[in-house]
Amino acid sequence: MKLVKMHGIGNDYIFADCLGGGENAKKLAADPHEFAVKISDRHTGVGSDGLILICPSDNADCEMRVYNADGSYAYMCGNGVRCVGKYLYDNGYINKDTADIESGGKVRHLKLITENGVCTGARVNMGKPSEMDVILPSDEGGKACAQKKEAGYTAEIKGREYTLVSMGNPHAVTFTDSADAVEIEKAGPEAEHDAIFPDRANIEFAEVTGPNALKMRVWERGSGETMACGTGACAAAAASIIKGRCRPGKVTVELKGGTLVTEWDGKDGDVYMTGPAEYICEINNFKI
Repeated sequence: MKLVKMHGIGNDYIFADCLGGGENAKKLAADPHEFAVKISDRHTGVGSDGLILICPSDNADCEMRVYNADGSYAYMCGNGVRCVGKYLYDNGYINKDTADIESGGKVRHLKLITENGVCTGARVNMGKPSEMDVILPSDEGGKACAQKKEAGYTAEIKGREYTLVSMGNPHAVTFTDSADAVEIEKAGPEAEHDAIFPDRANIEFAEVTGPNALKMRVWERGSGETMACGTGACAAAAASIIKGRCRPGKVTVELKGGTLVTEWDGKDGDVYMTGPAEYICEINNFKI
């Protein structure tokens, strides 16, 4: 089976082509968790933020299954979905400049950016910012109570105020005067593993740097700090609009690996994200 390494502004993944079937593809799809850990290790594996399987879908051009570096299932990856769009186009699985990619039970629509027969990036419909599952301290019987909270719900964790937004996966966004100064190795895992999140959360530290401009660092659940996070950029932009820190419309988000452009009307519309996708290498003879 074919393995390739790709990245979207530094957020790198190993992509496994499972579209053609075969024994290796079946074996990997049946139990990807251990392989995700093995291949993602930056010392004894290839090194990546996780593993993405490109699988057949009855509802779209393909299904994207995302696994973090610790083997946990991630539901959605904004930078990864652009890379999958590039892979489909560059390898002849589609011959159009649009792609529908299923992930986490939802279909994302991509408008591919192409130059001289090669896909260089995409504009992705990321869906609406939505409510998020949280665990409240207790119900009337004194037991922890899981509830859904609307996008923009605010929670305090370790003295920081976080705005909760789901982009198909859970995010908690906190605004800071300096993203660079954040002790992310401490604050990131503290928030990721806070008891309020039933399935952990991705944590964004956002600094407003200008009119409708953010600088952001991200601590991804299951992977730690990464160079970028597409869903995180969308969540941070949505939170900045919800909280009145940015105006509805385009919000540029500067991450460690580069810049993404988000668009949201601040009401009932979908969030759009535009960014690049790049090929790194093919991986041969890696034992599954």
